[in-house]
Amino acid sequence: MSLDVSPALLEQAERGEVDEAEFVDCVRTSLPYAWGMISSLVARLRIDGGEFADNQTPPPDEQARGQLLRALASDAIRGALERHFGVRLAFQNCHRVAVFPLDPQADERLARFTSIRGQLLNQSPELRDC
Repeated sequence: MSLDVSPALLEQAERGEVDEAEFVDCVRTSLPYAWGMISSLVARLRIDGGEFADNQTPPPDEQARGQLLRALASDAIRGALERHFGVRLAFQNCHRVAVFPLDPQADERLARFTSIRGQLLNQSPELRDC
């Protein structure tokens, strides 16, 4: 799953200067399922509060799953999304995306979520081939 990079954005990259807002917009338009998932989780975290907000519903198809993997497996994309939304992102399996506030009080919960134990407890036979 590749980003749909405009000629103007590619030209910026070739010159060495890339506007992060334009990169984030490229991610938004290239990976609409991933963008929508993360946006909705950020909104839920801000409205409902709590330690974090996460998704536990598998993507509707392989294209959507690929978008989540692309967004969260790329350090550049993930970092840009974290800065844009002002959150920390975490990812388990093929669909369990979570957003955590930047507040240091969330550090312990984030560590539990991303721990080996947390990963093992989030396994199920239904997710074996995701």
